[in-house]
Amino acid sequence: MARLRASFHLLHETLKRSQETEMHLLQEAKALRTTLDQKKQELEKAELFPEGPDTEVSRLKQTLLQYYNQLKEEEEREYQMQFQFECLKEEKLCLEKEYQEQPKPSELENRYIAMKNSCEEVRKEVVQLRQEVKTLSESMETQHKHIKKEQHELEKLKDLVESNEAELAQVLLIPVQLGKEIDRIAHKKSELEKQVAVMGQHHMEHMEHQQKMEAKCEEVKEAKREVVRELEGHKSQLVVAENKQDRLLKELQMTKEKEAMFMDQSGLLDINMEQIVAECKSLRDKLARDTRLKDKLMRALKRNELQLKQTRDSLANTQQQHERTQAQRETVPEGDCLLQRRRDLEKEVENLKRSWISKQSVADLKVQLVQEYVEQEQALISESYRRRDELHHLHHLILIKADEREQKSRELLKAQLKYKRAKQDLQGKGLVIQEHLKQTQETQSRLGVFAKLYEVTKGERNKYLSLIHISNQNLAEVQEKLAKLEDNLKTLQLIAINKDKLLQKSRLQHSHSYKLRDRMKNELSRVLQVLEEMHQRREEQKLNLGKLTDTINMLEQKKLYMCKSYEAAMQERNQRAIQLVEKEQELCIFYEKLNVLVKMIEDSNLKIQNMEDEISNLKIEQKEQVRQNNLLRTQLSSKRALEEESILLQIQLSETKDRLTELEKACVNHARARKLSGEDPSPEELIKKIEQLEVHLTDKEAQLLEMELVYEQVTRLSQRIQIKAENGKEDTLHLAKKVNELQAQIRERTRKMMAVVAELSMRQAECMTLQQEMKDKELQLDLCQRRVEQGLPPSDNIENEWLRCLRDQHRRQADAEKKSRLAEEDEWNQLPNGVYTTAELRPNAYIPTDDPLPVPKHYGALAPFKPTEPGANIRHIRKPKYKPIEI
Repeated sequence: MARLRASFHLLHETLKRSQETEMHLLQEAKALRTTLDQKKQELEKAELFPEGPDTEVSRLKQTLLQYYNQLKEEEEREYQMQFQFECLKEEKLCLEKEYQEQPKPSELENRYIAMKNSCEEVRKEVVQLRQEVKTLSESMETQHKHIKKEQHELEKLKDLVESNEAELAQVLLIPVQLGKEIDRIAHKKSELEKQVAVMGQHHMEHMEHQQKMEAKCEEVKEAKREVVRELEGHKSQLVVAENKQDRLLKELQMTKEKEAMFMDQSGLLDINMEQIVAECKSLRDKLARDTRLKDKLMRALKRNELQLKQTRDSLANTQQQHERTQAQRETVPEGDCLLQRRRDLEKEVENLKRSWISKQSVADLKVQLVQEYVEQEQALISESYRRRDELHHLHHLILIKADEREQKSRELLKAQLKYKRAKQDLQGKGLVIQEHLKQTQETQSRLGVFAKLYEVTKGERNKYLSLIHISNQNLAEVQEKLAKLEDNLKTLQLIAINKDKLLQKSRLQHSHSYKLRDRMKNELSRVLQVLEEMHQRREEQKLNLGKLTDTINMLEQKKLYMCKSYEAAMQERNQRAIQLVEKEQELCIFYEKLNVLVKMIEDSNLKIQNMEDEISNLKIEQKEQVRQNNLLRTQLSSKRALEEESILLQIQLSETKDRLTELEKACVNHARARKLSGEDPSPEELIKKIEQLEVHLTDKEAQLLEMELVYEQVTRLSQRIQIKAENGKEDTLHLAKKVNELQAQIRERTRKMMAVVAELSMRQAECMTLQQEMKDKELQLDLCQRRVEQGLPPSDNIENEWLRCLRDQHRRQADAEKKSRLAEEDEWNQLPNGVYTTAELRPNAYIPTDDPLPVPKHYGALAPFKPTEPGANIRHIRKPKYKPIEI
């Protein structure tokens, strides 16, 4: 406040002085103006007289004009010099103020020393962290080596297990004990694999932690670099004070560019957020669709299971009918035997007839007639045989034609199904094309947005190239490490794949051995009648049992060795777990140190922000000064002319004031009165002039009224237009809202359409799979029919499938009965107040003995006391036996 008052007093005094000087200068200017006017009048009078060209007056006039011009030029120069002097004075004052506001070198040195100390501390901590990271990496390498050794041991153990499994698979009759031991070994193997997986996870976590530590170290380095740069900037400020303005301007431009970058980044983030929200909505819709599909598929599965059950029931009936017909066919004798028997009988009849003809002494004519009849009968019989063969052949042809007709009808049905599928595929593809068109429109709109973003990011790309070059070097080192790790991982994957293949082979051999065992059992059941072969096979089996006992002993020894190795591995694992716990404790200490460092960095960042705020305030003040300087420079060109005009106007004003005072004094002087020359106009002329002026005035008034009318109409029209514009704003807002709502509805409809199309495609895929299943089932049914026609069973596994279906049916019935029983129990367990209980119901009524009708009565408020059962302490006491009362 004291400074402001002092400055105000100074300004007030300077203003007073400037006013006094201005009045003094105005008086001088008046005097000079009067002298100048007198000289001009004298020159004009002198110019009226004719003079020769070489007179002394003309020469003096020329010299005077030259001196006058030189004087004006010198005045202008002097004015410019004074103005420059004033500008320099102002600049000097500004610089003095800035110098006073600047921090002292002692303060800067103190700050520099404090920053240097903090940098050294950070450097020491970074060195410590690097050493700790090195120690951790060395420990990790040792752990890697141990893990590799364990993996080699595990691989050896796996090879042993696989070899044992292969040996066991080759053996035909494996005892039950060996199978149990193999299961135990497999369980131990799976546990070891789980432990290896856990160790791998720990290894990955250590690697991630190491990467985080490296990233933090890089951040600390960057912070250190920034601090060093700021220190160099302060030094340059101290050394080079003249170039401060340019540097500040450059920093201002950089901040503007950063602001633009941040704005672009915010735009990018907003777009990314919108995209993520849209993706989340689409994923939710997809999840809902998937749940619906799952429900529909479950329903379809249940329907298919019911259909399968029905078909299996029908298959059982058809099988029974087939067995009946086969039994009937076996009972009926074959047609060829009957024909043969008939032919034999016919031959016997012929022989009898001929013998009868030879015996009978009948006339020759009768004998001839009988012979003709016999020949006719034989011809007819042969013809009947031929016709029967033809009929049999035709019957076969009819059957073949019927089979061909059925096959053609099946082919026609298949073609129709193919046509329907193609039609559905066409419809689905049309919908897919529509979806893709919509997606292309959306992608084009997104591409427009991304093109704008690309233009923004293109400018940023050049800035980040230098940073990318530095990061690429670090990335190359990490990639080399990653490549090595990937090679190791690939080798491990290949080993795992080979082991899986070997395991699958052993399982196949195992299943093959089971099949062989079943076949051998069947053969044994067929060959039970032969006793000699059985004795031989018993001897062979005894030999095989001896071999198996030898193999079992060998496997037990191997098992003991594996158990010992497993115990050693478990001990090593426990030791490593202890080491890991110690390492985790060390890591916790490192994290605490890192947190302390982060706090120190945050404090230094706050100090730097304060310094940046001071710099920004100085920049703002500098901007204002530059703006004022520019305004003053723009006003410089017109200042001189304006000052000259103001001086002239002030002189004229003072002259006019003096003239006015003189005229006022002259009005009082009667000696100055004089008569005007000329004649006075007559009253008629004056009236005419007045009329002319009135006409002119009326014309002007009419013009004015017209202009007022035009103005009123224009104002009315402008008001109407303004009202329309305001109403239009509301309408446009309403329309914009409607457009937004419609766009939202369109998006929802498109999403729903896409969902429906996706469901349709899923349904189509489901239909295709079901059609394929139907084809497979038809083929299987055809095969079963052909096998039935040939007298074979429908399929090899039909009995097992039938038994499985029966088991499933019994299981479903048992589940249904259990559910119904549980529901009944729940109903019984539910009390009237809605509470469920499993306790036995206590009777709340009794049947009176006196009442002839056995109607139960409620106990009421006083229910009978239920005595407790006798405890263990009364068990040794016998119950009293009451003696019968004899009357």
